[in-house]
Amino acid sequence: MTKILNVRNLKKTYTSGSKNLTVIDDISFSIEEGDTFAIVGPSGSGKTTLLGLCAGLDEINDGLIELCGEDLSMLNEDQRALLRNEKVGFIFQDFQLLPTLTALENVSVPLELQGAANATKEAMDLLAKVGLAERHNHYPSQLSGGEQQRVALARAFSNKPSILFADEPTGNLDEETGEKVIKLLFDLNAEMGTTLVIVTHDLELAKLNQHILRLKGGKIVINETTILS
Repeated sequence: MTKILNVRNLKKTYTSGSKNLTVIDDISFSIEEGDTFAIVGPSGSGKTTLLGLCAGLDEINDGLIELCGEDLSMLNEDQRALLRNEKVGFIFQDFQLLPTLTALENVSVPLELQGAANATKEAMDLLAKVGLAERHNHYPSQLSGGEQQRVALARAFSNKPSILFADEPTGNLDEETGEKVIKLLFDLNAEMGTTLVIVTHDLELAKLNQHILRLKGGKIVINETTILS
């Protein structure tokens, strides 16, 4: 199998006044294409920071990150943005839908930016997959939290990403709604053959993944493979 994400001796330090705060400390792991991978740990353990670094949203201080075969340290900001647009999908806890666009427009805009000839049709097909075809003309404010996250799911898969990063995807949802969203996420991920990386505090969600990376204080404490039934 091909490694889609390779992290070696990663370090991230922030400067606050005269103090240096090390958030990520000598982390190494790799993820193969098609894997599902959870990053767990207590609040402040560095989970979201690690996700941002792996996705090229932030610059590392030391170490190596290879994403989709590209050494992120060798790319400038524009090149990293292009890589994300072409190969990476994102799902966030707070949905991050554009409030002035309908559900359909939120999903179709990334397709249009890529020059897709049938952007509207592809977006409608994705909304249908998440059960929101009949709500396509509704704005985010007219949708429930679960519906907004389903729109975000459709948008995340719109560019057919090689790897998808999900940061606490059920953090703002009740348990029942969260379970429905997670089922859709894993179903779409399996259908499209995407590599999935989930940051979560939910150990039950983590156990649905093939691999679990546990962080504490910016360090790896456990890197394990789960046995999926």
